[in-house]
Amino acid sequence: MAGAPTIAALFAQRVVIGVGDMAASNNTQVILSTYALGSCIGVIAYDSSIKTGGILHLMLPESTISPEKAAKQPAMFADCGLPLFFKQLAGMKAERSRMRIFVAGGASVISGNDPFRIGERNTKATLEYLANSGYTVARSEVGGSVNRTIHLELSTGNVTMKTPTETGQLSLCA
Repeated sequence: MAGAPTIAALFAQRVVIGVGDMAASNNTQVILSTYALGSCIGVIAYDSSIKTGGILHLMLPESTISPEKAAKQPAMFADCGLPLFFKQLAGMKAERSRMRIFVAGGASVISGNDPFRIGERNTKATLEYLANSGYTVARSEVGGSVNRTIHLELSTGNVTMKTPTETGQLSLCA
């Protein structure tokens, strides 16, 4: 990433989204961040016309493995977290047709053979939900064996993704 940070970035408030959680905002002074996406999936959605966006950090594909946990923390699971995430964004007037989506994570970070294939299953569940619900994924960085950290700057729609070896940036503005 070349150049100096923007003025907005210097004074921005960082909101950290933990594992199995989500956040959405229309405050242009906010940067949303989630760290160390291994097998977990991070979904960023951004509506540039109203500068509204969010991040969901989901951990598992299906809530059926723990209905009690899903009732308390629905964002932990793709099948109940994704609908809740987009409902929250819609409540802030973000529109499906204007939203640009970035998906990251789904890595296989366990050494050796991973019999559970959680990263692969999380990726599949997320991408299927998005496709079946009419959302277009602008870009995805999934799979592999490295963790990823992602940040969304609400004032610009810029996404920064960091891995152990590199940092990249993309824009979710239409």
